[in-house]
Amino acid sequence: MATFLHRIGRTAFRRRWLVVLLWALVLGAVGVAAANGSGPQTTNVTLPGTEAQRANDLLEKQFPAANADGANARVVLRAPGGEKIDSADNRAALKATLADVQKSSAHIAKVSDPFAAKAVSANGSTAYSQVTYSVPDTELTDRDHSGLDKALEDGRDRGLVVEASGNALQPPEESHTAEVIGFALAAVILLITFGSLVAAGLPLVTALVGVAVSMAAITALSGPFELNSNASVLATMLGIAVGIDYALFIVSRYRSERAAGYDAEEAAARANGTAGSAVVFAGLTVVIALAGLAVVNLSILTAMGLAAAGAVAVAVLVAVTLMPALLGFAGERVVGRGRGRFVRRFLPGRAGSATGPARAGSPKTGLAHRWIAYVLRKPAKVLVLAVLALGVIALPATRLELGLPDDGSKSASSTQRKAYDMLSQSFGPGFNGPLTVTVDNEDPAVARTGAAEMGKSLKGLRDVAAVNPALFNKAGDTAVITVVPKSAPGSDATKELVGDIRSLADRMGADSGARALVTGTTALNIDVSDKFSKAIVPYLALVVGLAVLVLILVFRSVLVPLKAALGFLLSVLASLGAIVAVFQWGWLKDLIGLEQTGPLMSLMPILMVGIVFGLAMDYQVFLVTRMREAYVHGADARTAVADGFRHSATVVTVAALIMITVFAGFVGSDDAMIKALGFGLAVAVAFDAFVVRMTIVPAALALLGNRAWSLPGWLDRILPHVDIEGEKLARAEPVPPLPERPGRRPAHDYSGRS
Repeated sequence: MATFLHRIGRTAFRRRWLVVLLWALVLGAVGVAAANGSGPQTTNVTLPGTEAQRANDLLEKQFPAANADGANARVVLRAPGGEKIDSADNRAALKATLADVQKSSAHIAKVSDPFAAKAVSANGSTAYSQVTYSVPDTELTDRDHSGLDKALEDGRDRGLVVEASGNALQPPEESHTAEVIGFALAAVILLITFGSLVAAGLPLVTALVGVAVSMAAITALSGPFELNSNASVLATMLGIAVGIDYALFIVSRYRSERAAGYDAEEAAARANGTAGSAVVFAGLTVVIALAGLAVVNLSILTAMGLAAAGAVAVAVLVAVTLMPALLGFAGERVVGRGRGRFVRRFLPGRAGSATGPARAGSPKTGLAHRWIAYVLRKPAKVLVLAVLALGVIALPATRLELGLPDDGSKSASSTQRKAYDMLSQSFGPGFNGPLTVTVDNEDPAVARTGAAEMGKSLKGLRDVAAVNPALFNKAGDTAVITVVPKSAPGSDATKELVGDIRSLADRMGADSGARALVTGTTALNIDVSDKFSKAIVPYLALVVGLAVLVLILVFRSVLVPLKAALGFLLSVLASLGAIVAVFQWGWLKDLIGLEQTGPLMSLMPILMVGIVFGLAMDYQVFLVTRMREAYVHGADARTAVADGFRHSATVVTVAALIMITVFAGFVGSDDAMIKALGFGLAVAVAFDAFVVRMTIVPAALALLGNRAWSLPGWLDRILPHVDIEGEKLARAEPVPPLPERPGRRPAHDYSGRS
């Protein structure tokens, strides 16, 4: 692997104009595809194989008119000051407001009359109207949204309290503030680290190219594959983070090779052969973890995982091909004048320094030197304390609550949340989470008998506030019964009610022969949680198993990959504990601008597991590769740990800080899931890089000694040698640069000699 990537690096350096042109053509091609073949991104969530999804599929088939893809809105109107909504003045204001709503868009098919539909609260203060559109929400224009907003505002001017919910409302404007903040902070960190504008800028350039290619490809595929809107956000988040980090590792190694005396071409080739090998295998573990999300068989999760995996794969390709080419253009400017005073003071003598690696006997006063010396003096104590600390932080994860987002989880200042609260106050807590019961049979007579029995039995269940009469389709073989619970959608009582209805459906099916299914938000939540609980074990087995095999191949050790997997479990549990403490319990919520606490989105834990595992293996590969490199080059086990840590402490620290800043930038998102994901990933990277990889890993390796690097003989014989440490490169003579063409003046003198 190292030799292969060495050749790629040398070729890219020599043929740098061709490499840049090829990437420009790729970017142009996917850009054209995005402009011509893109489609609206969906926000729908499907759960194949669950009862709630089977019920939804049945409704779509048997009640096509009621389940059209048109957008919808629910306008809630309340009389002021405790008045009745049906008084003469308020009724006139209500009708005028709904008339304005009807005229707000040419795509509105119907606006229901609250009085005719009996959609008035028992105390007579509040009414609501159902608004249906003839086109999906993705086809509504800014004019449609602004028209509805103006109609609502006009209703308020008439003295009514008017709020609305539904997918027809103006979606939040897409903001790129997170990306800008992440890039800006990453640039500052890189500049402080390298002391060179060019060296700091190269990783940002390659990351931008990788993200641009990935986003254009995702946009082009969003229509044909109905990609969820969150897929592009996750791909952007990871594409920026790993794109900068992977390029950082290669630039850092390039500077180290230049300091060792190699000319620019050979330094770029060797950096690509060594650090590039680590980048390839680190990226491979991330891709495995993300693509493995497909085993859950949840469309939204599969789309997000594959989109993010594609972004990571592109970041790897850009790093090992475009970066060597850009190094050819940059010349001596990559080396710069050296690192800043802060880095020299706290992390002196690291690989990638303009002044070269630390010399034997140099003062070991930096923080990294002192830290690794302390860890190696007391490895058992450090290991126990670090594990206990992460264990304590992980404790809140035992109180993890899951759910699907609804208007009740939105900001308290939003009109959707206000409409949700008004309906809950006026019509009961369960009004916002009605349950839908379907009853069907090929024989209409059986279906009618079953629906009648089900409707009668439902009224006798606890926590049922109302049971609407059964509605039949034209064929008469399918009925829909709406059940309004007494309790709120996310309450335990409502969840128990779903279980009671399903038990009742099983008994009724055995007696009458009619099939009954339950769907609705609460039923979907229950099915999602059940699906994830069944999928988490096979997912972990698949992803961890494949990644451990890759790491055994990389490190030619059994204990090191197993230790890496255990460290990952500590990182992900601690990050989940932190998420629960902030997003469920509200600790420090004002610090991150969180207005509403509540259950986490159901797919959050398994998504966190996949992403954190991939990123954890990144730092494992980059840190431990340098330790193994020292070991295979003759150092004893303890010295190898210290030497590998010394050479990689700065670059791993900087890479972690960049990832943390990129992910933390997404904490400012208005989307609750993206906010929680950004926070969780930032915390997970901090735990994994600084506590697990830079504390627990060296302590465990020091305790294991030579056993950490041992491999059973039979396994050693069957495993291919990938040479990620660059042993062959260490024995190889530098390849001379290409001769200049006659009469052509060299563009740069890369030798560094006068």
